[in-house]
Amino acid sequence: MGKLIGKALEADGGFVVLGTYDIDNIDQLDDGAPPAELAIDFSNKAALPHVLAYVRRTGAALVCGTTGFDAGEQEQLRALGECAPVIWSGNYSLGVAALRHATTLVAEAVADWDVEIVETHHNQKADAPSGTAEMLRACVDPAGEDTVVYGRQGMVGARGKREIGMHAVRGGTVAGTHEVHFFGVDEELCLTHRATSRQIFVNGAVAAAKRLLGRGRGFYTFDELMFG
Repeated sequence: MGKLIGKALEADGGFVVLGTYDIDNIDQLDDGAPPAELAIDFSNKAALPHVLAYVRRTGAALVCGTTGFDAGEQEQLRALGECAPVIWSGNYSLGVAALRHATTLVAEAVADWDVEIVETHHNQKADAPSGTAEMLRACVDPAGEDTVVYGRQGMVGARGKREIGMHAVRGGTVAGTHEVHFFGVDEELCLTHRATSRQIFVNGAVAAAKRLLGRGRGFYTFDELMFG
């Protein structure tokens, strides 16, 4: 993703890329990297301290698409909005944004139905379930009251009434597929989004970057930037 975004920024013509950073030189963000108006992070959660240090030092706007953060790390990103414009999203696809809206509407309409979420990604993805799957779970259960079951094995017994099943599938070069299954009595509704290329996430990240540069300090969601 990082390499694809770098190429897209250069091809856009509206950006000048001052530097790229990975595991070999990430510590340069602490005090050696030149100041920029914008930083884009699609890396690994281990890079977060360096990304935070860079934004605090330079005031650069931050577009973050790294997933796998725990609650404390998410809060650090939110707090970073006090010194710079910041957006984090587990998915920068417009289609997935529409899927989240649809999931919210269906979950409200069939609130007593069983829900299972299945996500499929390439065999190199580090975290599971995906950040997008977690966002979809939050659409179904915004208050966080339901029990989340990550896969099932053995004599698990009957399915719980307030239970959301989360399943991660890994293989090949799949860019990303997300399915939200709603099961009622004698009927099922499935909402599905399939990404056939990572380019859709690249395009969304670049579009978000352009809009973020026009905003003041604060923590923004993808929906706020693109549809607000």
